[in-house]
Amino acid sequence: MSKKLFIETLGCAMNVRDTEHMIAELSIKKDYELTETLEEADLIIINTCSVREKPVAKLFSEIGVFNKKKKEGAKIGVAGCTASHLGEEIIKRAPSVDFVLGARNVSKITEVVEKKHAVEVSTDYDESTYAFGEYRTNSFKAMVNISIGCDKACTFCIVPATRGDEISIPSDLLVQEITKAVNNGAKEVMLLGQNVNNYGRRFGAAEEKIDFTGLLQKISAIDGLERIRFTSPHPLHMDDAFLDEFASNPKICKQIHVPLQSGSTQLLKAMKRGYTKEWFLNRCEKIRTLCPEAAISTDIIVGFPGESDADFEDTMEVLEKVRFEQLFSFKYSPRPHTEAAEYGNQVSDEVASVRLTRLQKRHTEILDEVMDAQVGKVHKVYFDELKPGNRVAGRSDDGKLVFVEGSEELLGQIVDVKITKASRGALDGVVLNQS
Repeated sequence: MSKKLFIETLGCAMNVRDTEHMIAELSIKKDYELTETLEEADLIIINTCSVREKPVAKLFSEIGVFNKKKKEGAKIGVAGCTASHLGEEIIKRAPSVDFVLGARNVSKITEVVEKKHAVEVSTDYDESTYAFGEYRTNSFKAMVNISIGCDKACTFCIVPATRGDEISIPSDLLVQEITKAVNNGAKEVMLLGQNVNNYGRRFGAAEEKIDFTGLLQKISAIDGLERIRFTSPHPLHMDDAFLDEFASNPKICKQIHVPLQSGSTQLLKAMKRGYTKEWFLNRCEKIRTLCPEAAISTDIIVGFPGESDADFEDTMEVLEKVRFEQLFSFKYSPRPHTEAAEYGNQVSDEVASVRLTRLQKRHTEILDEVMDAQVGKVHKVYFDELKPGNRVAGRSDDGKLVFVEGSEELLGQIVDVKITKASRGALDGVVLNQS
């Protein structure tokens, strides 16, 4: 009889993909079967994120809840970025945890599950050529890690400390993985990395001479693959060749995430982002010129140490000029193992809250204008998810969530949809044709 596995995944798309890898390894090699019921699980894994607010407190609270609910004999494991930076401390503080597995050690899951109080958190471990088993939560689209780790030194970010130095995964392995996913029904791939457009800087095994633009061209040649998305690129590496490829390659979806963090050149320098406000605006202007239909999203941190009123106004100016279709915005909060946590000129929570409210309010107004303008337009939508009430959900080429009335016959289809209704988060429409 197979054992039951319950996994809670927190954080980014890379964590979601790491969870899929763990499910594949455990089901293939250890005969585990996924369950959504915690109480029946033989193995419970919390795949953690360090970027979330108060991640450590939330982790230990979660461990306590799970420990009370789990059945007798069930194991609890902690994986991901918080596991990487806390390591053995997790077991010291919560002896009910059976193992700790860092974000750079996912391929060791079948080893640690068998060893009481195992701790595998090395950020030097290289699993870039490891062939994981095949498992995907959605067979219509594939998430694929193209690199692991991060070579940047952004002063607010803990990721380099939890995921280690950046290593690119060999392009032939990526083509094999994506081809397999396409053969199993996926028409869309999402390429994942901390800085995807820094791909090719370093390989763990045999050296290749290929950059991200070359990788996009290579992946585009895969028969049956119709859509390519990627996250997150870094503004610093958005050279003209990359943006030309983004705009001209018909398989690349016209949706691009350009993380700003701050509109102030002075703060960008303090953050060690490597670019200026002018460079960021220049790159976004080039995207709009080459590809007017592209949707641009961003990340913004408000209240970074030393942020003045003038610095914040620079951020608001970039918001007005670029008019981002999507905005992920946060108040700065110090993280362990980061340089900015030691800065003395911290911005008060009250000031940061006022600024964040103003930023989000203005973006909401922009978003309402963007979404209302969609009514009457026709989008090509790739449908990949059934919803209650005879509805099907999918994404337009530029990444907007679209709902129509329909059945599973629409799944895996790319069809023309006329938009009839808009809200901030999604669009409703009617199917015009079906291939």
